[in-house]
Amino acid sequence: MGMQYDVKQGHLNSSGYFVKYPVRIKGVSYTGGASAGYVTLFDTSSTPVSSSVTYSQSGTTVTVTKTAHGLTTGTIIGIHFLANAGVSSTDGTYSITRVDANSFTLTDINSRTITSTSAVYAVGKWLMTCETVAGDIYSNVPFISGEGIRVETGVYAEMSNLDSAQIIYG
Repeated sequence: MGMQYDVKQGHLNSSGYFVKYPVRIKGVSYTGGASAGYVTLFDTSSTPVSSSVTYSQSGTTVTVTKTAHGLTTGTIIGIHFLANAGVSSTDGTYSITRVDANSFTLTDINSRTITSTSAVYAVGKWLMTCETVAGDIYSNVPFISGEGIRVETGVYAEMSNLDSAQIIYG
């Protein structure tokens, strides 16, 4: 196998798209700040929903609440769950079940009890979440071996309390 020559870097200082076409993510780095933060990468063509999204979990059933979410049963979403008292549901890609206009459920692979806290979701796939602690200045995810993480649509970074995030892709 020859050397790959089409490797590029994407950089963001706030939430947004790195690219809007198929790629393979080869590496991720991010710069934290004074407060704890995160960057979540989604494979999506739509901006993730973060405003007024809450969730709770009982057993393996996670109930997500968002007024007028507009989703239907069987929709595939990527979701990042923020922690409540140090515990969160499992970030991932899930098929949802519509309960009503303002809520839907999904089945987590882990059984927990979590009271209401925030989440971020996008129609598409969850790729990864990297978190920082307060004062964490610079962090790297080691280069991803093999072919990298396959992205089919585009790479959107949802960022909170970070100075910047970068991906290496090809």
